[in-house]
Amino acid sequence: MKNLFYYLSFLRRQESKFLFFTLLFILSLFSAYGQEKQQDTTKTEKLDEVLVKAVRVKEKAPITHSNVTKEDIAKRNLGQDIPVLLNFLPSVVTTTDAGAGIGYTGIRVRGVSSQSTNITINGIPYNDAESLGTFWVNLGDFASSVESLQLQRGVGTSTNGSGAFGASINVLTDAVSKEASGEISNSFGSYNTRKHTVKYSTGLINDHFEIAGRLSNIVSDGYIDRASADLKSYFLQGSYVNNNTLIKALIFGGNEVTYQSWYGLEDLDLLRNDRTFNVAGIYTDDDGNTQFYDNEVDNYGQDHYQLHWNQRYNNNWSTTLGLNYTYGRGYFEQYKEDEDFADYGLEELDFNGEVVNTTDLIRRRWLDNGYYVVNASANYKNDVIDLIFGGSVSHYDGDHFGEIIWAEYASQSEIRDRYYDGNSLKNDLSVFSKANYKLNDKVSLYGDLQVRNVTYKTFGNTSDLVDFEVDKAFTFFNPKAGITYQLNDTNSFYFSYARANREPNRTEFEENNDIKPEQLNDFELGWRHKKGNFIFNANAYYMLYNEQLVLSGRLDDVGNPIRVNSGESYRLGLELEAIIPVTPKLTLQPNMTLSSNKNKETFREFNGELQNLGKTDISFSPELVAANAIVFQPTRDLQMSLLSKYVGEQYMGNTEADASKLDSYFINDFNINYTLSFRGREESQSVFDSIVFTGLVNNIFNVKYISNGYYYTYDDDFSNPGTITTVEGAGFYPQATTNFLVGMTLNF
Repeated sequence: MKNLFYYLSFLRRQESKFLFFTLLFILSLFSAYGQEKQQDTTKTEKLDEVLVKAVRVKEKAPITHSNVTKEDIAKRNLGQDIPVLLNFLPSVVTTTDAGAGIGYTGIRVRGVSSQSTNITINGIPYNDAESLGTFWVNLGDFASSVESLQLQRGVGTSTNGSGAFGASINVLTDAVSKEASGEISNSFGSYNTRKHTVKYSTGLINDHFEIAGRLSNIVSDGYIDRASADLKSYFLQGSYVNNNTLIKALIFGGNEVTYQSWYGLEDLDLLRNDRTFNVAGIYTDDDGNTQFYDNEVDNYGQDHYQLHWNQRYNNNWSTTLGLNYTYGRGYFEQYKEDEDFADYGLEELDFNGEVVNTTDLIRRRWLDNGYYVVNASANYKNDVIDLIFGGSVSHYDGDHFGEIIWAEYASQSEIRDRYYDGNSLKNDLSVFSKANYKLNDKVSLYGDLQVRNVTYKTFGNTSDLVDFEVDKAFTFFNPKAGITYQLNDTNSFYFSYARANREPNRTEFEENNDIKPEQLNDFELGWRHKKGNFIFNANAYYMLYNEQLVLSGRLDDVGNPIRVNSGESYRLGLELEAIIPVTPKLTLQPNMTLSSNKNKETFREFNGELQNLGKTDISFSPELVAANAIVFQPTRDLQMSLLSKYVGEQYMGNTEADASKLDSYFINDFNINYTLSFRGREESQSVFDSIVFTGLVNNIFNVKYISNGYYYTYDDDFSNPGTITTVEGAGFYPQATTNFLVGMTLNF
């Protein structure tokens, strides 16, 4: 009964928040509508971009970055997650548990894990506040609602939420559309993959109001056995615009049900002979037959409510205000054999004179959380200076609990009993000021100061029934500075220094309550050359870390990677990228990263002895990552691309153990787009403006490659008493061989 009252109270709280957001939006519309009567479409487009101005940088800023437009994304948007669509950008390595780019996917930039990549959507932090990870699976087909995104490599500019240690990705959702439009998109492909999307926009009604939305469903069986995904998502926005005001209310989210495949393959024979085998859900029935539990799934829903108000007061001053509430809830369901009663707080049973203290059972591990954010910034600019200052405050409240939903022997448990229960609270406050100052026609200066305060508290216990209490507070000072020198119309040079600090995540506190925050000093030196359609960029970086949280190679029992402090370490690299117009119809787009990534001193316990290995490679940090796109466009409406990706060998641990090595791989994809356009044709009576046909063949040369894995050790002191033998183990995530996706989009 207590839990019932709790949930009813919780639902009432969510309803009140939604009503508050709706009321605030309506009031804002009336207020803004009274201010202006005419609309300037040029200013409207700029106001859309103001949503992310506080976390983005301009083209000539001394920050290493790549911009991706809606048009770039659309060419390969057939259902795969956003990390996969970014795979061919410099220094990027992506992976997917299910093998084909749908479901749980990950991205590493410059070898840095996704937990250290800062993600914002319209300036609102998207990283999970506790794990610091980014779960794109919760926002299926979100790429269809992206106007543009910017990937900043290194520390980048000050951003909202947890700090960036390898990169930051800031996403701007669909801009206001002046004209009414609709879109129906369907795609099909290997592994019974299907994507169905419907989008619409009313265009500007009375020159001021727009309502736009999207509904999507993506399903796939996955390359790995049973690694299915069913991703339902939505996106709805209402906008008001005039000369100097843009107000947007957005609601977006999704629900994902994915059969788990995060265990990978440890059996090398299976890896060679049955690489799609999935151990998740495996058990033995009463007759000794191998079975697989049919509902070994992750079932999670996430809803985001955002309100943004951008106001321009004159040619110099503008302000932004952003409010966000995110509600997430869901569980991982799992069949477990021969579980000890004691591990669930259950008592032994006397069953027909026999003591029973183990049971087969089905459990659910729940997350139920709310995340609140307020962002605000002000911008002053003139011909000489562009100054932005502001701040962000957020509050996270998350429940972690477990339920036994079935057991062969239930002991004293009752339905929906929680065998563990915990709560976490996290507050994040940051203030910043950043400026671009034009010293003269050739020299521009950049400065950026941020102070961030984080508090994190936990209560209750973990899934192992261990008391888990954390009470930590961190205050970080993150200065940044840079200079850009414009040599002439075609060449510019830049240099920047940036410091970042970042707190550990929940899993790391569970492993070690005394784990330390990490610090990075990032030095970047770059050259940008642009002459006509030819572009060449070169960037050298030196990232010097103190107590970097590097991937240890191990996973926890729900597939989260475990990181550890590594003392002093560094990443030294050179990034090269170009756009080369060979002919008016043929373009090359190569990029390459050469790097050295080292822990300065590494210790390990092996066979009962402490060893100093000296300088070692940082885990998951290949020395060479390269990509290329050969783009052939014989006509305006037809484009064909050969996309190539090379990732050098890398270690899954920090000790350079042979058992932890991932081999290099080189894969190629083929992408084709054809647009059948009807707009402007006098003889056309079609209801459609255009029909776009898209095809994508991934891994056209059928390479059997592995992009990710894990590595672990344990000490065996029982096989030969008195002797400690260190046993090594590794798991691997095979990626899909040749597969395809084809799609058709009807635009009207």
